[in-house]
Amino acid sequence: MRLIRSVALVALCLTFVVVVVGAYVRLSDAGLGCPDWPLCYGKPIPAEVADGHPVAKQWKEMGHRYLAGSLGLLILLLALLSWRLRRSPRLALALLLLVIFQAALGMWTVTMLLKPVIVTAHLLGGMTIFALLAWYVLQQKPHAAAAEARALRGPAAAALAALALQIALGGWVSANYAALACPDLPLCRGQAFPPMDFANAFHVVRELGQTADGALLTNEALTAIHWLHRMFALVVLAVAGWAALRARSILPTVAIEILALLALQASLGVANVAFGLPLPLAAAHTAGAALLLLALVVLNFFSFRGLRPSF
Repeated sequence: MRLIRSVALVALCLTFVVVVVGAYVRLSDAGLGCPDWPLCYGKPIPAEVADGHPVAKQWKEMGHRYLAGSLGLLILLLALLSWRLRRSPRLALALLLLVIFQAALGMWTVTMLLKPVIVTAHLLGGMTIFALLAWYVLQQKPHAAAAEARALRGPAAAALAALALQIALGGWVSANYAALACPDLPLCRGQAFPPMDFANAFHVVRELGQTADGALLTNEALTAIHWLHRMFALVVLAVAGWAALRARSILPTVAIEILALLALQASLGVANVAFGLPLPLAAAHTAGAALLLLALVVLNFFSFRGLRPSF
């Protein structure tokens, strides 16, 4: 029993690292440092500059692949242990299938030249694995009954759904390089409602930097992507904040964590715009989103199970 909990916890921590490193690779423009998959210019270890891609970018991409591969092996081990010990075997199988699909998305990210829908789906896949592993870890330990926690099911589910949509919007911003489309605060290009092109901004089937017709994506489209992500952040603050306040008397530690992470994410979002998207802050914004997701998964677990944490 202790072994399976340990494997699940290590996998959870490694998933967090993989998600954040993936964001770092994308933000440092190293996503195509290796244009083939799973090797890098046909080699397992980058050794020289190729096609204008320096070794540093190749290593960023290959380092992320090796971390992701290690995670895949851990989840395979977790699935085998789960079926043998009959500990949440269906959830473990779902995780294994999801990580296989995530590997395919990683390959398509490269072979389809950073197509925005694939890049965004890859981020969502990583976050989903992180959330399911968190749920799995929570299931492996007994907790005290707390029927009153069931009253939090509605707010908890609403907060989780809002955050999931916001993560998707954030991935779309990053995949389209629209993080600085609104370079000022609190307005966007000096206006509350600047000129925006939503039709092309959110057309899913298109190439990076292009409309569905193959024309260059306009500033108005990039502005629409950024503006919507910024506006929906207010929705997440309101809904998740409401859920945390509702939980403060039943699950006080979880409520405090959610409120603290909301404040951190809002501050990181503002700082990224104010300081021109420095790489450490941009990667930290992804890390903050993952930690907020973790806190909301914990809230949903205890509210839907009618339990109180034993830790």
